[in-house]
Amino acid sequence: MNATRTVVTTEVGIVGGGPAGLMLSHLLAKAGIDNIVVEKRDHETIRTTHRAGILEHGSVSLLTESGVDTRVLNEGHRHDGIDLRFGGESHRIDFRDLVGESVWLYPQNEVFVDLAASRERDGGDVRYSACDTEVLDITTDTPKIRFTESDGTPVEIRCRILVGADGSQSICRKAIPGDVRTDHFIEYPFAWFGILTEAPPSAPELIYARSDHGFALISQRNESVQRMYFQCDPSEDASTWSEERIWDELQKRVDGPDGFELKRGPIFEQMVLPFRSYVCEPMRHGNLFLAGDAGHTVPPTGAKGLNLALADVRVLFRALDSFFSTGSSDLLDAYSDTALERVWKAQNFSYWMTSMLHTREDATLFENKRALGELAAVVGSRYGQQYLAEAYTGWPDR
Repeated sequence: MNATRTVVTTEVGIVGGGPAGLMLSHLLAKAGIDNIVVEKRDHETIRTTHRAGILEHGSVSLLTESGVDTRVLNEGHRHDGIDLRFGGESHRIDFRDLVGESVWLYPQNEVFVDLAASRERDGGDVRYSACDTEVLDITTDTPKIRFTESDGTPVEIRCRILVGADGSQSICRKAIPGDVRTDHFIEYPFAWFGILTEAPPSAPELIYARSDHGFALISQRNESVQRMYFQCDPSEDASTWSEERIWDELQKRVDGPDGFELKRGPIFEQMVLPFRSYVCEPMRHGNLFLAGDAGHTVPPTGAKGLNLALADVRVLFRALDSFFSTGSSDLLDAYSDTALERVWKAQNFSYWMTSMLHTREDATLFENKRALGELAAVVGSRYGQQYLAEAYTGWPDR
């Protein structure tokens, strides 16, 4: 006999307990709007999943000004620019001088730690380790989330608004009928070979390097652990690479007449990260709203993934706050179009950065020379640098 399903009611049901879902939950709770978060992973798995972490100034403000935590300011690292390196020479893009803003180096799993602690501190209802999750009745006034708790208890959450913040494999997105949903998608012919290494920083800020050997990103994590990437084939097997081979590959992609040398150390993680661009239109169906990777993914070159997710949350929270406080659905009705305006700008920027900085095996000499001309045009023009700086540090909300 099937166990009796426990029925719980709330205003907003959120599928996905990553940064997007938890940030929305936090903002709603501060506004007095009851909500429940359902997450399939356990807390420890999310906490220990290392992902990139460049936060736009708007994302940092959202964390600090909403009362989540100021740890990003105390333990993160403010970066006032990046280096574009090509032809063996570095060209600094000075964000502060160009647009008066900065970004912060702060890993995504640390953002999760802060948000999870905030929800626990404030008595938030977050159900980790849920399984058999499904959403239904999304076009009715009472959409539902059904799942099984970690202790085996079957639960049904009945809500007025359902939010899918459940990542790129979103069950919520798949609940939108195919004749309603348009999937925009491209896959790139390369991936990133990423490493984590115990070494001091090789540079004070990120270096985006294009060379005849391919792209490399020299990033940081903290004073003793660094993250670096180089362009590779998506079918590459990371486990077959020795540390010496990895370091030699990274070094030859940043070599130049200035004698720049990477600071080496033991590598304790190495992996291949394929990437793609994807957008779901619309990001709303009935009373189901998508946010973050559930609605869109971008290649990591433009550092937009987590920032886009938090931008969705800012827009969606304002719409929900208006709906529950005034009864007006105007902002909810505009949510998809408003969010997608920024999403497509970020897709363009990420595609541009990716195409300009990576090399293709089948590229002609003309195409390679053209890309170098594009880089030279960007660094040689204050207006070109300003576009990059504004897009990288984050556009203001509309």
